[in-house]
Amino acid sequence: MDKHHITRRGLVLGSLALMLSACTSGDGPPLGYRFGFAMDPDFDPRYRRREVAYTGSEPPGTIVVDTASRYLYFVEAGGQATRYGVAVGEEGLSFKGEATIGYKAEWPSWKPTSDMIQRKPRLAQYADGIPGGPLNPLGAAALYLYQGGQDTLFRLHGTNAPWSIGRAVSNGCIRLTNANILDLYSRARVGTRVVVI
Repeated sequence: MDKHHITRRGLVLGSLALMLSACTSGDGPPLGYRFGFAMDPDFDPRYRRREVAYTGSEPPGTIVVDTASRYLYFVEAGGQATRYGVAVGEEGLSFKGEATIGYKAEWPSWKPTSDMIQRKPRLAQYADGIPGGPLNPLGAAALYLYQGGQDTLFRLHGTNAPWSIGRAVSNGCIRLTNANILDLYSRARVGTRVVVI
């Protein structure tokens, strides 16, 4: 078999990865993107993880998501923060306000909500959920946002669509590249305050 031959399995798995980009609106990979977890590119240098000066009033240990600029900040001491590029919810679908991380999971499973299925009936085929793994739309890890002890159904999570970072494409969740969600996961604890503006 030559290297340009596409197998049926490869085509099905590749198509599945695109269809399952949870919290997505059909955004596809850029030309030339190769599926694989070894690569977790920052397609746009503006959204690469970096240490930045932080002038906000939130105390160290707080996560601040600025949906307009497509950045998430993990506030640190001394007026510093680690800044991550994110993808945010489509118009009218974003969570705004304060929450806490009520639960954390590596390689989480995913199940579309009834609202997601109503907006995108094709998601009904996944109503029983999808186990965690490289094709799962929540990526390598997820931080579950709670208010008053209740799950809001919004997440900070990884993605199998890293080209979506910097865009408003999801059903409301905040996406980071898998490398970045793993970094944030290691810093943020259950109980961490999250402010989404």
